[in-house]
Amino acid sequence: MKNLIISTAALALTAGMAMADTVRLGTEGAYPPYNFINDSGEVDGFERELGDELCKRAELTCEWVTNEWDSIIPNLLSGNYDAIIAGMSITAERKEVVNFSQGYTRPSPSAYAALSADVDLKGGVVSAQASTIQSSHVASSGATLVEFPSPDETVAAVQSGEVDAVMADKDFLLPIVQETELEFVGDDVFLGDGIGMAFRQSDDELRGKFDAAIASMKADGSLNALLDKWEIEGKF
Repeated sequence: MKNLIISTAALALTAGMAMADTVRLGTEGAYPPYNFINDSGEVDGFERELGDELCKRAELTCEWVTNEWDSIIPNLLSGNYDAIIAGMSITAERKEVVNFSQGYTRPSPSAYAALSADVDLKGGVVSAQASTIQSSHVASSGATLVEFPSPDETVAAVQSGEVDAVMADKDFLLPIVQETELEFVGDDVFLGDGIGMAFRQSDDELRGKFDAAIASMKADGSLNALLDKWEIEGKF
């Protein structure tokens, strides 16, 4: 999961962003390895490290804000934070309401996991987190979609027998498959245009600063090194 040409009506929320003391980064905090809350109660994960480094390179002071996934875009638009960095895939539908940075991962695979290898992925019942590219894919696949607010709930539904399989980012499912009775089933599916930061459409200057920082991390290899550290696919 983007300057400031601002209308008068939006001035109270976004005026002076380029010179603001603090840029607020919104994340979910519930989608490891991208973002999660550690034992100290702090945002952690790949995107925490990435966001901190991007802020350093952009010479910005940043703070982290957590927000539930289903309202993460509305609360960006209402000014609760200034950018989203939350494992958000770049899609045409989302581009209608937010602007994205360039991707900081290439498109990485989504996958199905289930308790049995012979599960029916096209005619069965499949869980996915609400408002994700995976839920859209399941809905169009012929399977019966059951949506949940959090990714952990999608997995729990499989383990309890409520659904036949779960679909999510393979990076998220991999440690679960390694540590539980779930197994990968079917083929990997590539969805979206990679993962990027999301910004209000009025915040082109701020988006540009982060875009330049992402580009610099790609150029010097540090972005790929960070992806390797967190065992995330989609290197450049």
